[in-house]
Amino acid sequence: MPRLLEKLPAGRALEFLHKVVDGICGRAYPRYQDYGSVWSLSEWMEVLEETMMYFKTAVGRNMSDEEAAQQIIELNSDCQEAITKCLKGRKEEIRNALVENVHAISSAQLQDFDWQLKLALSSDKISMLQMPLLNLDLDVRENGEIKPVSIEMNKEELQNLINALEAANKSIGHIGGQEAFVERLLYKKDFNGFNG
Repeated sequence: MPRLLEKLPAGRALEFLHKVVDGICGRAYPRYQDYGSVWSLSEWMEVLEETMMYFKTAVGRNMSDEEAAQQIIELNSDCQEAITKCLKGRKEEIRNALVENVHAISSAQLQDFDWQLKLALSSDKISMLQMPLLNLDLDVRENGEIKPVSIEMNKEELQNLINALEAANKSIGHIGGQEAFVERLLYKKDFNGFNG
Protein backbone atom coordinates (compact mmCIF):
# COMPACT_ATOMS: atom_id res chain seq x y z
CA MET A 1 0.00 0.00 0.00
CA PRO A 2 1.58 3.31 -1.02
CA ARG A 3 2.24 6.03 1.51
CA LEU A 4 0.27 8.33 -0.80
CA LEU A 5 -2.80 7.53 1.30
CA GLU A 6 -1.20 9.53 4.12
CA LYS A 7 -1.63 12.70 2.03
CA LEU A 8 -5.37 12.63 2.77
CA PRO A 9 -6.55 14.89 5.59
CA ALA A 10 -7.28 12.87 8.73
CA GLY A 11 -11.07 12.90 8.44
CA ARG A 12 -11.22 11.98 4.74
CA ALA A 13 -9.31 8.69 4.78
CA LEU A 14 -12.22 6.56 5.99
CA GLU A 15 -14.58 8.26 3.52
CA PHE A 16 -12.16 7.54 0.64
CA LEU A 17 -11.71 3.90 1.69
CA HIS A 18 -15.45 3.31 1.88
CA LYS A 19 -15.87 4.80 -1.60
CA VAL A 20 -13.18 2.44 -2.92
CA VAL A 21 -15.05 -0.50 -1.39
CA ASP A 22 -18.27 0.85 -2.91
CA GLY A 23 -16.56 0.68 -6.30
CA ILE A 24 -15.37 -2.88 -5.70
CA CYS A 25 -18.95 -3.78 -4.80
CA GLY A 26 -20.36 -2.43 -8.06
CA ARG A 27 -21.33 1.05 -6.99
CA ALA A 28 -19.57 4.33 -7.83
CA TYR A 29 -15.81 4.57 -7.26
CA PRO A 30 -14.43 7.77 -5.76
CA ARG A 31 -13.96 10.51 -8.37
CA TYR A 32 -10.65 12.17 -9.13
CA GLN A 33 -12.26 15.61 -9.14
CA ASP A 34 -13.09 15.15 -5.44
CA TYR A 35 -9.45 14.36 -4.62
CA GLY A 36 -7.57 16.38 -7.26
CA SER A 37 -6.32 18.80 -4.60
CA VAL A 38 -4.71 15.88 -2.72
CA TRP A 39 -3.07 13.83 -5.48
CA SER A 40 -1.81 14.36 -9.02
CA LEU A 41 -3.48 12.22 -11.68
CA SER A 42 -0.69 9.62 -11.68
CA GLU A 43 -0.72 9.49 -7.86
CA TRP A 44 -4.51 9.14 -7.96
CA MET A 45 -4.30 6.17 -10.33
CA GLU A 46 -1.66 4.54 -8.14
CA VAL A 47 -3.45 5.05 -4.81
CA LEU A 48 -6.78 3.91 -6.22
CA GLU A 49 -5.30 0.76 -7.80
CA GLU A 50 -3.22 -0.12 -4.74
CA THR A 51 -6.14 0.41 -2.35
CA MET A 52 -8.44 -1.76 -4.46
CA MET A 53 -5.79 -4.47 -4.69
CA TYR A 54 -5.24 -4.40 -0.93
CA PHE A 55 -8.93 -4.96 -0.16
CA LYS A 56 -9.38 -7.59 -2.87
CA THR A 57 -6.25 -9.47 -1.79
CA ALA A 58 -6.98 -9.30 1.94
CA VAL A 59 -10.50 -10.64 1.45
CA GLY A 60 -9.78 -12.94 -1.50
CA ARG A 61 -6.95 -14.70 0.32
CA ASN A 62 -8.96 -14.72 3.55
CA MET A 63 -6.13 -13.05 5.46
CA SER A 64 -6.31 -12.96 9.23
CA ASP A 65 -6.48 -9.54 10.90
CA GLU A 66 -2.77 -9.82 11.74
CA GLU A 67 -1.79 -10.68 8.14
CA ALA A 68 -3.89 -7.81 6.78
CA ALA A 69 -2.35 -5.40 9.31
CA GLN A 70 1.15 -6.58 8.34
CA GLN A 71 0.50 -5.47 4.74
CA ILE A 72 -0.05 -1.84 5.83
CA ILE A 73 2.58 -1.60 8.59
CA GLU A 74 4.50 1.14 6.72
CA LEU A 75 1.55 3.56 6.95
CA ASN A 76 0.95 5.92 9.86
CA SER A 77 -1.35 4.77 12.66
CA ASP A 78 -4.32 6.90 11.51
CA CYS A 79 -4.29 5.29 8.06
CA GLN A 80 -3.80 1.82 9.52
CA GLU A 81 -6.76 2.34 11.83
CA ALA A 82 -9.00 3.64 9.03
CA ILE A 83 -8.08 0.76 6.70
CA THR A 84 -8.58 -1.86 9.42
CA LYS A 85 -11.93 -0.37 10.42
CA CYS A 86 -13.13 -0.29 6.80
CA LEU A 87 -11.89 -3.83 6.09
CA LYS A 88 -13.52 -5.32 9.19
CA GLY A 89 -16.80 -3.54 8.58
CA ARG A 90 -17.10 -4.39 4.88
CA LYS A 91 -15.25 -7.72 4.57
CA GLU A 92 -18.39 -9.76 3.88
CA GLU A 93 -19.62 -7.24 1.32
CA ILE A 94 -16.26 -7.35 -0.49
CA ARG A 95 -16.27 -11.16 -0.42
CA ASN A 96 -19.75 -11.25 -1.94
CA ALA A 97 -18.69 -8.82 -4.68
CA LEU A 98 -15.61 -10.91 -5.51
CA VAL A 99 -17.69 -14.09 -5.69
CA GLU A 100 -20.24 -12.31 -7.87
CA ASN A 101 -17.48 -11.12 -10.23
CA VAL A 102 -16.14 -14.64 -10.60
CA HIS A 103 -19.64 -16.01 -11.07
CA ALA A 104 -20.37 -13.42 -13.76
CA ILE A 105 -17.62 -14.87 -15.93
CA SER A 106 -20.14 -17.50 -16.94
CA SER A 107 -23.72 -16.85 -16.03
CA ALA A 108 -24.89 -20.26 -17.27
CA GLN A 109 -25.12 -23.02 -14.67
CA LEU A 110 -26.04 -26.66 -15.09
CA GLN A 111 -29.06 -27.29 -12.89
CA ASP A 112 -29.89 -30.89 -13.75
CA PHE A 113 -29.44 -33.52 -16.43
CA ASP A 114 -31.03 -36.72 -17.66
CA TRP A 115 -29.85 -39.26 -20.20
CA GLN A 116 -31.27 -42.09 -22.28
CA LEU A 117 -29.46 -44.78 -24.20
CA LYS A 118 -31.02 -45.62 -27.55
CA LEU A 119 -30.23 -48.04 -30.31
CA ALA A 120 -30.56 -46.80 -33.90
CA LEU A 121 -32.74 -49.34 -35.72
CA SER A 122 -33.19 -47.38 -38.93
CA SER A 123 -30.95 -44.97 -40.78
CA ASP A 124 -30.17 -43.77 -44.27
CA LYS A 125 -26.65 -45.16 -43.77
CA ILE A 126 -26.03 -48.86 -43.20
CA SER A 127 -23.08 -48.02 -40.93
CA MET A 128 -25.44 -46.21 -38.53
CA LEU A 129 -27.65 -49.25 -37.92
CA GLN A 130 -27.42 -50.95 -34.54
CA MET A 131 -25.37 -48.00 -33.24
CA PRO A 132 -25.98 -47.00 -29.61
CA LEU A 133 -26.83 -43.31 -29.22
CA LEU A 134 -27.01 -41.29 -26.04
CA ASN A 135 -29.60 -38.55 -25.61
CA LEU A 136 -28.36 -36.10 -22.98
CA ASP A 137 -30.89 -33.55 -21.71
CA LEU A 138 -29.45 -30.61 -19.77
CA ASP A 139 -31.34 -28.01 -17.77
CA VAL A 140 -29.18 -24.88 -17.90
CA ARG A 141 -29.98 -21.80 -15.79
CA GLU A 142 -28.98 -18.55 -17.46
CA ASN A 143 -30.04 -15.14 -16.19
CA GLY A 144 -32.54 -16.76 -13.83
CA GLU A 145 -34.25 -18.69 -16.61
CA ILE A 146 -33.96 -22.47 -17.11
CA LYS A 147 -33.33 -23.48 -20.71
CA PRO A 148 -33.49 -27.11 -21.85
CA VAL A 149 -30.64 -28.32 -24.05
CA SER A 150 -30.73 -31.72 -25.75
CA ILE A 151 -27.71 -33.43 -27.28
CA GLU A 152 -27.52 -36.74 -29.17
CA MET A 153 -24.09 -38.40 -29.18
CA ASN A 154 -22.51 -41.53 -30.51
CA LYS A 155 -19.89 -43.48 -28.56
CA GLU A 156 -16.96 -41.37 -29.81
CA GLU A 157 -18.69 -38.05 -29.09
CA LEU A 158 -19.64 -39.26 -25.61
CA GLN A 159 -16.04 -40.26 -24.88
CA ASN A 160 -14.87 -36.79 -25.98
CA LEU A 161 -17.43 -35.19 -23.63
CA ILE A 162 -16.37 -37.42 -20.73
CA ASN A 163 -12.68 -36.57 -21.34
CA ALA A 164 -13.47 -32.84 -21.44
CA LEU A 165 -15.52 -33.01 -18.23
CA GLU A 166 -12.80 -35.01 -16.47
CA ALA A 167 -10.22 -32.40 -17.51
CA ALA A 168 -12.50 -29.61 -16.27
CA ASN A 169 -13.05 -31.45 -12.99
CA LYS A 170 -9.30 -31.79 -12.45
CA SER A 171 -8.67 -28.13 -13.25
CA ILE A 172 -11.22 -26.80 -10.77
CA GLY A 173 -9.93 -29.08 -8.04
CA HIS A 174 -12.11 -30.28 -5.23
CA ILE A 175 -14.95 -27.83 -4.76
CA GLY A 176 -17.39 -29.50 -2.39
CA GLY A 177 -20.77 -30.40 -3.83
CA GLN A 178 -19.85 -29.44 -7.38
CA GLU A 179 -17.32 -32.25 -7.46
CA ALA A 180 -19.95 -34.79 -6.47
CA PHE A 181 -22.23 -33.45 -9.20
CA VAL A 182 -19.51 -33.74 -11.85
CA GLU A 183 -18.63 -37.21 -10.57
CA ARG A 184 -22.26 -38.23 -10.93
CA LEU A 185 -22.27 -36.91 -14.48
CA LEU A 186 -19.03 -38.71 -15.28
CA TYR A 187 -19.92 -42.01 -13.67
CA LYS A 188 -18.97 -44.21 -16.60
CA LYS A 189 -20.63 -47.31 -15.22
CA ASP A 190 -23.97 -45.68 -16.01
CA PHE A 191 -22.96 -45.68 -19.68
CA ASN A 192 -22.12 -49.41 -19.83
CA GLY A 193 -24.25 -49.76 -22.95
CA PHE A 194 -21.43 -47.94 -24.74
CA ASN A 195 -18.74 -50.37 -23.67
CA GLY A 196 -19.65 -52.97 -26.31
